[in-house]
Amino acid sequence: MQLVIYSLVYPILWIISKLPWRLFYLFSTCVYILTYHIIRYRRKTVTENLNLAFPDKNTKEINRIRKASYKHMCDMFLEMIRSLSISEKEIVKRFHITNLDAIVDLENKNKSIITMMGHYNSYEWTNSIDLISKFRCVGIYKPIKNKYFDKLVHRIRGRFNSRLIPSAKVFREMTMDQRKENPELSLYGLISDQSPKLNNATFWTDFMGIKVPAFVGGEVLSRRLGLSIFYLHVEKIKRGYYEATLVPISEDPKNEEEYAITKRFTKLLEEQIKHKPENYLWTHKRWKHRSAKPPKDAVIA
Repeated sequence: MQLVIYSLVYPILWIISKLPWRLFYLFSTCVYILTYHIIRYRRKTVTENLNLAFPDKNTKEINRIRKASYKHMCDMFLEMIRSLSISEKEIVKRFHITNLDAIVDLENKNKSIITMMGHYNSYEWTNSIDLISKFRCVGIYKPIKNKYFDKLVHRIRGRFNSRLIPSAKVFREMTMDQRKENPELSLYGLISDQSPKLNNATFWTDFMGIKVPAFVGGEVLSRRLGLSIFYLHVEKIKRGYYEATLVPISEDPKNEEEYAITKRFTKLLEEQIKHKPENYLWTHKRWKHRSAKPPKDAVIA
């Protein structure tokens, strides 16, 4: 059955990926109308999240942000599909790195780095970094149950020599990478605004003014492996065009106070969300544990 579903869906995805850009984004608008107005996908969750994060905004403004966020979400999802056939020249043009000189400096140090990202703007085209630097992008992801679509994700995100590591194996594989005699120069990308399971909720902090457990994987890995850690600040310039900047969080993570890295990441992400909230992915249940009781040994700050 998995193969049947894949065989039916894949040709459609390929056709979408080959559409001229104007038709491509017109199709995205149609997907938005279907998702937002007809299916009403997670409308209740999005509205609740926006009201939690912006208690001072009125209903009219909340509705404006909600609509705009769905339009952006549909664009971002389809841009992932576009990666099936996007050219090297096109992806570099559409996902521009503003501080290439900083990347060159990091290359000269010949040491891998970790980048923390949120569900903000686009992270689908970050593998353009593979094309303009010596770094190999390594994405951490959650495998898809359908093995054929899982292979497709590997194919899409590995087109320009990027690599994927399943989230369940990230600690082991990154540790093995760095213990090699001549480790490959890698840029590890972690989506770090996930909501951890309660039994793993070791650190709680304010996110958009709400006390919730924070994902600390980026901090733990940077400390363990001694890798400098950065925030990938991505701005949407216009539809289909992004600018990304590597913002230092810590060059010496082993000597940072515990959870300082996670708090800096949270602040940087918050600043972007407050500036343009419609470019955040509000459909995921980031604040679902806000009323839960923290585990006995959890740190709350």
